[in-house]
This record gives sequence, structure tokens and C-alpha cells, in this order.
Amino acid sequence: MVQGAVANTQYNYEIVKKFAIMSLVWGVFGMSGGVYIAAELAFPFLNFDIAQITFGRLRPVHTSLVIFGFGGNALFATSYYVVQRTCQTPLASNWMAGLTFWGWQAVLFLGVLSYMNGIVDSSKEYAEFPWYLDILIAIVWIAYFAVFLLTLLRRSQPHIYVANWFYLAFILATAILHIFRNLSVPVGLFHPDSYSVYAGVQDAMVQWWYGHNSVGFFLTAAFLGMMYYFVPKQAGRPIYSYRLSIIHFWALSFMYMWVGGHHLHWTALPDWASSLAAAFSIMLLMPSWGGMINGIMTLSGAWDKLRTDPIMLFMITALSFYGMSTFEGPMMSLKSVNALSHYTDWTIGHVHSGALGWVAMITFGSLYHMMPRLWETRLYSTKLVYVHFWLATIGIVLYISAMWVSGIGQGLMLRAFDQYGNLAYTFIETVSFMHLPLVVRMVGGMLFVSGLLLMCFNIYMTIRHAKHEQKAIEEAQLAAKLARAGV
Repeated sequence: MVQGAVANTQYNYEIVKKFAIMSLVWGVFGMSGGVYIAAELAFPFLNFDIAQITFGRLRPVHTSLVIFGFGGNALFATSYYVVQRTCQTPLASNWMAGLTFWGWQAVLFLGVLSYMNGIVDSSKEYAEFPWYLDILIAIVWIAYFAVFLLTLLRRSQPHIYVANWFYLAFILATAILHIFRNLSVPVGLFHPDSYSVYAGVQDAMVQWWYGHNSVGFFLTAAFLGMMYYFVPKQAGRPIYSYRLSIIHFWALSFMYMWVGGHHLHWTALPDWASSLAAAFSIMLLMPSWGGMINGIMTLSGAWDKLRTDPIMLFMITALSFYGMSTFEGPMMSLKSVNALSHYTDWTIGHVHSGALGWVAMITFGSLYHMMPRLWETRLYSTKLVYVHFWLATIGIVLYISAMWVSGIGQGLMLRAFDQYGNLAYTFIETVSFMHLPLVVRMVGGMLFVSGLLLMCFNIYMTIRHAKHEQKAIEEAQLAAKLARAGV
């Protein structure tokens, strides 16, 4: 891997620090909100008849803060960090990087206020922001693309490391997805509602072209960029196969754009479109597992690190969940499986095996690696990293297992018929069956958030000690200077 030839002081690490800290801040709010709405589903009285905290209001708060707050800030932080170090050059524009930071935080803050007050574009899953925030997102994203691309163009050596290919694809694809999903006509200049330019099945098709490719590029390709830099760095080994990483990149980039239609099996979407999506979904298994194997095999010759390095545990476990969820996804795209799984909690379990197992775990590992280096110090406590790892892992397993039980049970009960051809179970009986799995899901989420809170404490103490160390160094330097001056 390319080593930075430029002194750390010349890199813009301040913007990286800001994004990294805000990733944890929004992560705490977003995941705590997720636990709360999970509790509401198990114990509905927790709504307290307050509109602003009902499931329908808080659900987009949870998804947006976890995806765009926790995940988005982590991607800004790591992409700015990686592009500077691999290109051996500072960011092309500090003021535009600052614009991306403040603009992104403004979008998230205003989005939360909008959602909790019922101002939401409910037909656009993962894109529920009102139209005026969509415009602000586009401005921030243009600045992000400019900073990243211009930094690449001014690199000090000809090679572009593969992590930057993944980051760049994520930025470009997200821009395309965001713009075309949110084409709409506002009701009025000062009115939050808007009319989509699409209607009927076309709107549904565009939604899941956007929705699944947000998973494909925002939550997969981008975090693969993270993986391709931080896993080799933490392992102290080169990536297992650089050629495989390039094949992985191009195959993933081509195939992902075609698969969104598998969310619309058994609907008004033309059968050929959903069948094509299913076919590409199955093919997508190959590059996905190629990337997983490439990451895991990077530890060849360094497997002992799994016994001694908890950060490596986060990364390898993340890759394992990546492999599992990218097997489960193509399987669920098959029409026969989809007939059972769709509209059930199985889908929720699948989403969270990717979101918590892959996205969050690789992010935790990357931040644990990066943040002590940003402040030029050592991590406060390795033991707390181990505790965090086991809390997170047990929490994920409880969560997705509960959702598998709930979802498969739902699907089987809703498809069961008695001897007269009538439904064997009423809808309320399926809801009663789901209660225990929903409680277990809530407990799993609580464990996961507890681990995140431990991480926040660990990082806070790391930064605090770094500042104390810096202050002691400055005082020693001043004392030495005064001594030389004879004072």
C-alpha cells in the first residue's frame, strides 16, 4: 500500500476529525431511535399518544440518521482520509470540504425536524426528505464530487488505489440516483409537498431502482472502499489479489444497477422486468463473494491477529456478514422464495444483517484504526474494544435470528389454508406470534447500542489523553526553550 510521503500536518485532518466524530454522534441518535421504535412495535403503549414519537414519524428518522448520519459521515471521513494518503496530496479545496460538512449536518438536522413534524415524502423509502432538502443534498454532493475528483487529479503518483475507485463510483452513482428519484414539481414555493414526475408502476420501479442501488452503492460499494484500505492497513499485509479487486469493482458496478426490480415481484411490474432483476441478483453473488474472499484472504500469513487484535475481529466479522447478506439477498430475489419472504420481517432481518453486520462493523473497525492516528496517540482501551465487539456481535445475532423466526413464521401463517380453502390464521394471530421475536429484536438492538456507547467513551478518552499529551509536550518544549535562554 502507498505510504504517505507528505507530512501529516499538510493533510487536512481537521475535516476528517469532524466527520468521524459526527458519525458517532448521529449513530447514537439514529440507533437509539431504532431501539425505541423496535420497543414500540413490541409494546405499543410506548407511543404515549404523542404524534412526534410514533413509529411512523420515527422510522424515517432512524433510517436516515443511521444510513446518512452514521454511515454518510463515516464515508465522508474515511474517503477524505484515504484519498489524501493514497494520493499523497492534501484535499484540493478546504473550503469546499467544509461546505460538505456543514451542509450535510444541516440536511440531517432539518430532516429530523421535518420527519417528526410529519413533513415527509412517504412514497420514497430512504429518500423521504422534502424537496427543498433534496436541493441542499445535491449542492453538498456536487461539492463532495469536486473535492474528491480534484484531489485525485492532483495526486503525486500515477496509480489510483482501488479504494478510490469504489469511493468515486459511490459518489457518482449516488448523485444519479438522488437526482432522478427526486424529480418532482413542488406544490408551491413555500409548501413542503411535491408531485413526483413518475406515476403508478413507473414510480414504484424508479423507487426500487433508487432504493436497492442506494444499498448497492451507498451501503456496499462505498464501504468496500473503506474495506480495501483499512483491512490491509490493520493487517499489515497487501490486499490478497489486486487483480481480483479490479474485477470485483467493475462486475459490481455493472450488475447492481439492474437488480432493483426484484423488490416488485408479484406486483404490476412487467414479469420480464422482475425476472431480469432476479437473474442479475443471482449473478451478483459472484463479485460479492469475490470481494469477501479477497478481504478475508488478506489475512493469509497473519491469522494470529484474530487472537490479539480486536479491531481485526471487527473487520473480518464484517466481511463474514457481507458474504452472508450477499448470499441471502440473491436467494430472496428468487420468485418462489420472495413469495414467502416479502412483506415480512425476514426482509427486515436481511437488511439489518447487512446494515449492522457489514456496514456498522466495518465502520467501527475503520474508525478504531483511523481515529488514534488522527490525534497521533494510542487507543485508550483495547479491552473496551473487545467488549464492544462481543456486545455488537451478540446483538446482531439476536436481532437477525429473531427477524428470521418472525418473518418465516409470518410468511407461513399468511399462506396457510384450512381444509375448506380459507385462511388458517387471521392477521391478528400473526401479530400475536410476532410479539416474542420483536422483544428479542429489541434486546439485540439494546446490546448493539450499548457497544456503540462504549466506543464513544473509548474514543472520547482517547482524544482527551491526546490533548493532555500534546499539552505536556508543548509545556516541555517551552521549558526547554526558556532553559536555553537562561531564564
